[in-house]
Amino acid sequence: MSTLQLTPADAPRVLLERIAANVGKVVLGKPQQTKLAITCLAARGHLLLEDVPGVGKTTLAEGLARSLGLSFARIQFTADLLPSDILGVQIFHAAQGKFEFRPGPLFHHLVLADELNRAPPRTQSALLEAMGQGQVSLDGVTHPLPAPFTVIATQNPIDLSGTYPLPDSQLDRFLMRLSLGHLPPEVETQLIQARRSDPLAGMVSVASRHDLAAIQAGADGVRVDPAVADYAVRLSGATREHAEIERGASTRAVLALMAAARAWALWDERDFTTPGDVRTVLAPSLSHRMLLKSAAQGTFSRDEAAHLLEEIARKIPAPR
Repeated sequence: MSTLQLTPADAPRVLLERIAANVGKVVLGKPQQTKLAITCLAARGHLLLEDVPGVGKTTLAEGLARSLGLSFARIQFTADLLPSDILGVQIFHAAQGKFEFRPGPLFHHLVLADELNRAPPRTQSALLEAMGQGQVSLDGVTHPLPAPFTVIATQNPIDLSGTYPLPDSQLDRFLMRLSLGHLPPEVETQLIQARRSDPLAGMVSVASRHDLAAIQAGADGVRVDPAVADYAVRLSGATREHAEIERGASTRAVLALMAAARAWALWDERDFTTPGDVRTVLAPSLSHRMLLKSAAQGTFSRDEAAHLLEEIARKIPAPR
């Protein structure tokens, strides 16, 4: 795989747009979702893609890895998958009289956890330390994961057979949740006519992991005005008081919201956040961190949380 060499003079916005354009060659008709996925990486976050099979979730994940020159592994989660299949195992060498750690597929820069909710809770929990602390602990020994480290997980709708609901602790590890949805008819027609057996074939890197680190550092440096911070707090506070929400956004969720907003500001080449940045990333950052009363009653729609957040954003005045 060839890699385009970039200079330090490349601004984060230039890099972001270059990555988005490259991913857009294989993920057609989804420019906003592509930008949000890249924003999630820029904010050092993990991404949850929830959708029906066959809409391009795997292609998006591998396209991001290839565009950034990151090592990539895909783990297919199934009911019989064991934690050791993900983390790795200790192998005893009799001749040397010692154990040697053989790392599992989790030891890559970008890991696709495909159909995460098809694995039982014990296997799902194997990701918690890795996603939260960037490390894996086995037999009392801590093994650091490569940097950068990102998990992109796909989740089937909870009404499909053979799925296990993701616990709150697992959902909270994801900075954003996105849904790609079906392609517009004209784009689907274009895809059929292209007759591409493998859309990722020949895809080259347009950035490197060092460029990603520079983008992440740029997002860290974006300023948050007190009025914008107060706006984010008022939005999250409204989720805790809404009549249709059983449990609203936590303080950690607000921090995640602002991390995503700072990264989104880079697309406009700004070193400060705006209320518009907060609104753009509001639903992707908070929708999976709330418990709706309809969920407890078994009538939950995956779009309902996003609709409630849109309603809250319309009612809470933004600072000027």
